[in-house]
Amino acid sequence: MDIAEVAKKSGLPASALRYYEEKGLITSVGRQGLRRTFSPGVLDQLALIALGQAAGFSLGDIGAMFSPDGKASINRQSLSAKADELDQTIRRLKAMRNGLRHAAVCPAPSHAECPTFQRLLRAAVAGELAPRVKKTRAVPS
Repeated sequence: MDIAEVAKKSGLPASALRYYEEKGLITSVGRQGLRRTFSPGVLDQLALIALGQAAGFSLGDIGAMFSPDGKASINRQSLSAKADELDQTIRRLKAMRNGLRHAAVCPAPSHAECPTFQRLLRAAVAGELAPRVKKTRAVPS
């Protein structure tokens, strides 16, 4: 498939495909004139890239999920760790949502007098509501 066909089938612009190739996430198999060509398996690779990005993996992390021949080789521990991270994010977001919903209907005369809203503010100041930034090691390319 040439790059235009891959772009059409994947919904990604050709510039993204070239970028992924530059980063070593996908590999073209040749050229048809000036256009890069890819094997049909590239669509599966692009789907895995999209899934990884949606789950919050960096492109470096995603690159490590492919063996040199382009097949998926996913470390199960990294999947489990990401699932744990998502669980923490879900708990944090639920707490924030619940606090905001309460503040929206709280019978206190003002938010400053609402104990639930004050707890939410203290949690925000303490950094408990901010997303946790995971330190990752550099993945060689």
